[in-house]
Amino acid sequence: MATISTHVLDSVIGTHAAGIRVECFRRLPTGQSISVFDVTATQEGRISEAVEADAGAEFELVFHSAAYYKKMQLPDDGYQVVNSIVIRITTPEADEKYHLPIMLSPHSYSVWWSGKPPAVHQ
Repeated sequence: MATISTHVLDSVIGTHAAGIRVECFRRLPTGQSISVFDVTATQEGRISEAVEADAGAEFELVFHSAAYYKKMQLPDDGYQVVNSIVIRITTPEADEKYHLPIMLSPHSYSVWWSGKPPAVHQ
């Protein structure tokens, strides 16, 4: 089994995005999606879920950022453009951990893969 994990950071208030909803879907070659999990982040803004994966499987993570910021009751300019953040990843190995930290705000985000590439043989 693979593990998909993230650490969601709120760049507006400078802390963890506790309680943000994160959904995961497995994308099939047909273009259809199957729900894999639907969770909320811990107080530390983290999720970590085991998923059935094959080498080359594609997953889609959906971070519900607009709903998160609505709950935060921040001063609202009444203009939310980024309602959710969608990240698509592949799993080159079926039994690895795929950790994707993300920093978000109401109008932007930054994400990166925090892993190690396979060893390069020379």
